[in-house]
Amino acid sequence: MVRVAIIGASGYTGAEAIKIILGHSEAELTYLTALPEECGPVETVFPQFKGRCGMEIEPLDMEEIGGVADVVLCCLPHKVSMGFVPKLLGAGLKVIDFSADYRLRDPQVYETFYQEHTDKANLANAVYGLPELFRDEIAGADLIANPGCFPTGAVLAIAPLLKEGLIEPDSIIVNALTGSSGAGKNPSVKFHFPNMNENVFPYGIGVHRHMPEIEQVASDVAGCNVKVLFQPHAGPFDRGILSTVYCRPSREIGNEKLLKLYDDFYRREQFVRVRTDAPGVKDVVGTNYCHVFAAAVKGRIVAFSAIDNINKGASGQAIQNMNILFGLDETEGLK
Repeated sequence: MVRVAIIGASGYTGAEAIKIILGHSEAELTYLTALPEECGPVETVFPQFKGRCGMEIEPLDMEEIGGVADVVLCCLPHKVSMGFVPKLLGAGLKVIDFSADYRLRDPQVYETFYQEHTDKANLANAVYGLPELFRDEIAGADLIANPGCFPTGAVLAIAPLLKEGLIEPDSIIVNALTGSSGAGKNPSVKFHFPNMNENVFPYGIGVHRHMPEIEQVASDVAGCNVKVLFQPHAGPFDRGILSTVYCRPSREIGNEKLLKLYDDFYRREQFVRVRTDAPGVKDVVGTNYCHVFAAAVKGRIVAFSAIDNINKGASGQAIQNMNILFGLDETEGLK
């Protein structure tokens, strides 16, 4: 039985991770922690767990966590996580980190979008946790950088095209729409209900911090330098991301060949479903699935993906990574 601790258990991703692990036959929650002002019985912090989980969310005790857990899901904000991860690794724990602190290999790129990186040694050894593309590396890792939600959807939408060199690497435009939960538990004024309701708006124009992450992973898949223009939008729904990716083909390819390409690429993947029509967020909310579809349109290729940003885009993907890490059935707890 894998013993699981969650740091930052009081947020949306913490709650989702708790829910998944409660249904996991090979893992058990052994320690939940958060800031002192956010601690208390789980059922008080999250009433959905009343009668389902009798644990307390406690202030972090680094000595205690090392003795009760095998793996830590680090659900801390960007720029905070790297202050804890070295101590967790030093205690002999496996760490799956939800923040961006270990996703970008180049610390200078990280510092452009976040702040000074204070744990470059562990950054160099972190494995990017997108199972469909890096499963072998994940299996032997001590530190897994759980991918961002937007990069997960965007890269899975075009990975088959990148791998086969079927799109020009400087032609990619990602247009993505996310729900309000993407702003986290303490959103800015723009993401509060009066502004979100019956509204759609772009944000992070030209500067969104997921853009270099998408470029890094896309370049890894393509085997060459990929440039991406990424533009997110927010919409009036709770969960989900719909990504539309526009690409210029490097050679002519029709819809029938596109479908076969995607079918072949994702044939053995448990959590990617290739569609013959465009997906919507309601098709995937509450699941760890990504639905993808691609079409040739007016000399371009348009690829679509839909994911649940809190599940496949965060906590579900983390459990998928945990399953791989400990040699378990990759789908355990997620179906």
